Amino acid sequence: MLAEHRGDVEAATAALVKRAIPDAMRLLDESRKGARYDIIAHPWIPDILRKQTSRGADRIWEARPKWTRRHLPPGVHEVTALDINGAYLSALKTHLPLGQLEHSAGLPHDRRRAGVYLITPPVWEHEDVLPNPIGNRDEPGPLWVTEPTLRLLLRLSGPKHALCDPPVIHESYTSGATENLLEKFRIALKDARDEAIAEGDEVMLEYVKAMYSKFVSTMGESNYNRELYRPDWMHIIRSQAFSNVWLKALKAHDEGLTVVRAMGTDELHVIGDWRRVFPEGRGVSEVKVKDTYTAGTDATGPAQTPGGGEE
Repeated sequence: MLAEHRGDVEAATAALVKRAIPDAMRLLDESRKGARYDIIAHPWIPDILRKQTSRGADRIWEARPKWTRRHLPPGVHEVTALDINGAYLSALKTHLPLGQLEHSAGLPHDRRRAGVYLITPPVWEHEDVLPNPIGNRDEPGPLWVTEPTLRLLLRLSGPKHALCDPPVIHESYTSGATENLLEKFRIALKDARDEAIAEGDEVMLEYVKAMYSKFVSTMGESNYNRELYRPDWMHIIRSQAFSNVWLKALKAHDEGLTVVRAMGTDELHVIGDWRRVFPEGRGVSEVKVKDTYTAGTDATGPAQTPGGGEE
């Protein structure tokens, strides 16, 4: 590809990225040959998963974290901003509904199914040290969440963590599910990503990133990918990425690190020796340093915000 563009890295990258969506769909088809389950690409979709206006959003809450710790421990601290690699790639391993979503009301969670749920979330009483697992939400009351968010809340309400009450499920749209629907697809992309990193091939790395990120972003209502219309999958995969960040924050907290910030799919800021908790590197199971900064107060200096600036 570089030869075709006479060594112009930007032109070669742009050309490959332009092919990312159709190439991802071809890879998906290849990875599903001989699979146990067929992909239902255009099922009936309930109204809650349809955009309410042409440029608006549907009614699904993805629980995106956007949290900064209000109060740091006394003193001045070095904060490390960690970048979580391949967030959407890792999130492809999630429980996805196979067929058309079916409505039910008043039933408990069935781990053999997946979908979206109208819940009343539990009260979260740990905002001072950990973000609310449903993200930043101003309005109280019931909301539609996805499978990963519900499973996270159920996990946190269980005996191991006991951090909150269980959510109340009012109704749901679900289907029989599997966690391995996109597993061969994910592994193929992970292997290609690993190979590109090992060979220092930044053009190929950007192409692979575009394949999995655009695959996720266009599987809902998009003119760029008419082969697949699964807004339920799109929300579930995104929510899985957010849930994965949240669980890394919990791990950091449980291992004695001070969690300072959790943002989006891939950003976690911590105080402490994070290398004893998370492996460092560019692999999808590793993290890398995005930034370091000081935060906190001492007897002589000005206050610092967790973002690094003076208050």
